[in-house]
Amino acid sequence: MKLIIVACLVAMALAAPRPQDDVSILRDERVDQGDGNFNYNFELSDGTAIGAEGTPNDAGSVNIEGSYRFTLPDGAVVEITYVADEAGFRPVGDVIPTPHPLPAHAIEQIRFAEEQRAAGVTFE
Repeated sequence: MKLIIVACLVAMALAAPRPQDDVSILRDERVDQGDGNFNYNFELSDGTAIGAEGTPNDAGSVNIEGSYRFTLPDGAVVEITYVADEAGFRPVGDVIPTPHPLPAHAIEQIRFAEEQRAAGVTFE
C-alpha cells in the first residue's frame, strides 16, 4: 500500500507544471477613438507580439488588419498576418495549411459545367 502511495506522489510531482521563465511586457500601446477606429500593439520579452488596426466600414462594422507572432517549443517562430472584414477572417502565414491544387480533369469539369450553366443548360 505504501508503494502505491509513493508511486502516486511521484507521478503527481512529475505531472506538475514546470515554472516558466518570467515574461515581461516590453510594449503596450492602445488607442481607441470610440468610433470604430482603434489600434493596439503588445510585445513580450519572449518574442510574442500582437498588433491590429481597426477602421469602420460602410456596412456599419469594423475592418481589422493585424498580425501576431509567437515561438513554438522547438524554437520556430510563427507569424500570422490577417484581414477581418465583410469577406471574413483571412489569415496568411507559413504554418497555415493550403489546399492541394485541383487535378486537371477536375478543372476541366468545372469549366464545362460553367459553360453549360452560361448556355442555360439545367438538370433536374
